[in-house]
Amino acid sequence: MSEILLYYKRPDPTTWVYLSSFLTIGLFFVFHRFWSIRNLDIFLLILLAPGLLMVHEGRRRQLQEIESEVITHRQNEKPPASTNSASADPDHGSGLRKTGLRELVGAGTRNPTQRTRDAAAISSKLGSSGGDVLVALTQAAAADDPVAVTASEEASVRAEAAILAQPTVPLAAESPEVISGADGSLAADSDTDAKSDSDAAASSEIDPEDIRRYGFISLFVVQFMLLIRLLLDPLMVRRPLLDPNLSSGGLTFIGVSLFIFMMANIVASTPRIQIEQGPKLGPGYALMNMLPAIPTRPVTDALAGSTMGDENELDASQSRLATIAKVLAILAHAAIVSGIVLIGNWHFGNMRAGVGCATLYLLMPYTAQMTGRVDHALPAALLLWAVLFYRKPLVAGIFLGLAAGLVYYPFFLLPLWISFYWRRGVWRFTIGVAVMLGLLMMLLSLSGVESLVDHLRTMFGLFKPETKSNILGGIWGLGWNPIWRLPVIVGFVILCSFFAAWPAQKNLGTLIGCSAAVMVGAQFWHGYGGGLYIAWFLPLLLLTIFRPNLQDRIALKVVSDSSSKKRRPVALEVDAA
Repeated sequence: MSEILLYYKRPDPTTWVYLSSFLTIGLFFVFHRFWSIRNLDIFLLILLAPGLLMVHEGRRRQLQEIESEVITHRQNEKPPASTNSASADPDHGSGLRKTGLRELVGAGTRNPTQRTRDAAAISSKLGSSGGDVLVALTQAAAADDPVAVTASEEASVRAEAAILAQPTVPLAAESPEVISGADGSLAADSDTDAKSDSDAAASSEIDPEDIRRYGFISLFVVQFMLLIRLLLDPLMVRRPLLDPNLSSGGLTFIGVSLFIFMMANIVASTPRIQIEQGPKLGPGYALMNMLPAIPTRPVTDALAGSTMGDENELDASQSRLATIAKVLAILAHAAIVSGIVLIGNWHFGNMRAGVGCATLYLLMPYTAQMTGRVDHALPAALLLWAVLFYRKPLVAGIFLGLAAGLVYYPFFLLPLWISFYWRRGVWRFTIGVAVMLGLLMMLLSLSGVESLVDHLRTMFGLFKPETKSNILGGIWGLGWNPIWRLPVIVGFVILCSFFAAWPAQKNLGTLIGCSAAVMVGAQFWHGYGGGLYIAWFLPLLLLTIFRPNLQDRIALKVVSDSSSKKRRPVALEVDAA
């Protein structure tokens, strides 16, 4: 971006939280009706940001601890000048590779500092090329990343050992400058030495894992309040028109500008920081794991890269997957924004509300922080377009089936949507879901029959819930006993079954609000970063906030009866006779 816009730097997450919060209040707060539900909704949306910041800050401090251990090891233990020491015992390296890594992996420790100290003992025996070290560096970050799915312990140990073994990998602290902010920005030694000491003292007072744990707890508290708000939404019959405080033209200009900058951040992301995403251990589509995450918010300069990475650092297949991930992320966000605007225009009859809702989505700090996560944005876009085509049950079923096949959790929306189409359109909706799931299973069969069964089990979640904290991620891997996921899962299933019968007469408003409630509820038992997948419910939540009274939009009135078209000519002939 700095090559296009002179001296442009991405704002760090904390700065963007302040700016976006002020803009959100100025554009959408109802000042002439202070005690209104709209203002409460705005405050709840803003309260999502502190939890995200704490999770981000905890991760940043953990990565800085890893970097400081690497630098300390290099300064204290310099390699010998003689080159014959490496060849004195040729079998020692392979034996250490087999036994040392096995012991480290078997220990199962999740402390990055401890893993780095252990990896230092075998660092001199694990050689790696420059490109492999850069990939290994990002795999080490992914192992403790609450945003990305947790990598295996063996990959983490190999990555950290490769870092220690490669003195040519550029680290921020080896240069005359040091890291001074959450975004990895640099400052001169004379200005930042004191700040680095104060940051180190502050980080020693509070453990990074505790910061991340408090962040997840904050997210869960706010999301629980949002869940209660969505459950009470069908009871709110009076919905006065509360338009944004800016005209449609002004909102469109702000929204388009934000969209361009966010998509440019995706395009400008360096290839050296690609981190795999998708279901590695949890339920979901296997091919989603092949796509890398595009980190649009740097954490540290060493991991985010102060300079653009060379495309040659990745091989042809990795570069191709990185390009596909960037294209899918951009298309998914474009589908979300356009879907929100079209729903406001077609179904709400209020173009200004649709544009304001889309602009608020782009203003959210979460959207800026997770812009490059395909597993966040793509399911959200599919669910949104299922709502957009709710008048056509077959098309809506195709979109919902695709979303459920990719990330599994939208499967729990089926009781709600089947109940909505129960009096008209249920068979067409069911056929659409079944056809899309069948196509996804056919794609899985291309990888071979032997792995097809495992892929299908993962796609449909046909296994027992994981109860080992060293495998789970997010809050369930930070001290909470995973056994408590079981009652949460039972309560979630009861909630989804309850939506099949309540409300008795479902309209478009209840369909949107209850769908958002189901996706909010899935965050509490999601074992691999639950609470961070805000995009799954955020567009639906915003539509629920901005929607008018939609009690007349029921399936019997808006969904056409296919059998009536065939009977109509016969009825006309009888009337003419």
